[in-house]
Amino acid sequence: METTSLMNTYGEKAMTLVSGEGAWLYDEKGNKYLDALSGIAVCGLGHSHPAVASAISMQAGNLLHCSNLFGIPSQQQLAEKLCHISGMSNVFFSNSGAEANEAAIKIARLYGHKQGIKLPTVLVMDNAFHGRTLATLTASGNRRVQAGFEPLVRGFARGHFNDIEGLRTIAENNPDICAILVEPIQGEGGVRVADVDYLKKLRDFCDQQGWLLMLDEVQTGNGRTGKFFYYQHSGVQPDVVTTAKGLGNGIPISACLAYGEASELMQPGNHGSTFGGNPLACSAALAVVDTLEKENLYHRATAIGNIIMQGLAEELKDDEHVKDIRGSGCMIGIELTKPCKSLYTEALKHGLIINITADSVVRLLPPMIMTDQEAQQVVSILAPLIRDFQ
Repeated sequence: METTSLMNTYGEKAMTLVSGEGAWLYDEKGNKYLDALSGIAVCGLGHSHPAVASAISMQAGNLLHCSNLFGIPSQQQLAEKLCHISGMSNVFFSNSGAEANEAAIKIARLYGHKQGIKLPTVLVMDNAFHGRTLATLTASGNRRVQAGFEPLVRGFARGHFNDIEGLRTIAENNPDICAILVEPIQGEGGVRVADVDYLKKLRDFCDQQGWLLMLDEVQTGNGRTGKFFYYQHSGVQPDVVTTAKGLGNGIPISACLAYGEASELMQPGNHGSTFGGNPLACSAALAVVDTLEKENLYHRATAIGNIIMQGLAEELKDDEHVKDIRGSGCMIGIELTKPCKSLYTEALKHGLIINITADSVVRLLPPMIMTDQEAQQVVSILAPLIRDFQ
């Protein structure tokens, strides 16, 4: 059902979805689709997961919302669990990735002002995406999300992703920088994966400069790449890490975690959220985190990703359209030699949900509960579509 009562921010809809189970979605006509997008990295446990559904139902019958003026048991439990998993010191809960990144930016500004910097500046990267609030779209490296919203927010400098040497010149020319905000894998930017030692080098560089290392793991977090957070593959300790998307498996919740000095900067009155970390959202997130650990879905994310990437690499090894196949776990990008937006529609016709990002990259974000057979099915549907792409 289409309506003109909605602001036209998403364009024309391909179809209307009404239900889902596991890795499958169903439209209003009863057609089914294999979901290789997970609501854009949100439903890592798939659809209608019993543990999440049960947690939501039980909490809804008890207490949906109170206020952060009071203690919330599920919020306290979730905070302790996330800090234990991540090695961070404390956490602020909000509702979206953009809000979590706003909290990180505010922490950076408090940190900079504490050092006597009049205009604390955060270094961000080309092709980054951090959200659509004024500060986070300024931090993003995509002119299309910024256009029409000028004047943008002051206090940001820009560097090249995966380029450590370039940071030295930037640091020499901008003494007001006090933090770096970077995605370990640029999702909206085309599933661009940094070099293996990039985060370690960033950590060393930030230590040399006295900068905060802030990682945007809104998309890479919550088990998607084979660890709870991507930075855990490198063994680095960030000062701030943000996440959202998969944390609630569809219930809006995000987290800004801080470590060490960064964890001591926020004080009463500095920040807040009406809905952030409410009983319902935290109960859902607790169910997600518990399920990730109990079912060892980190391992499944790696296994599913290997099946899909290796399968596509074999099927498309001689295809002139394919420039690169890359990713980590259940976060995969297939870069083609030209824009390929039409592949989204073609995939839907064959019962597969994918996404096109950065104009020419097919992005796959399958749920971590996908079976081996379903992962092979993604390959068997998608590979011929790419081979036939004109």
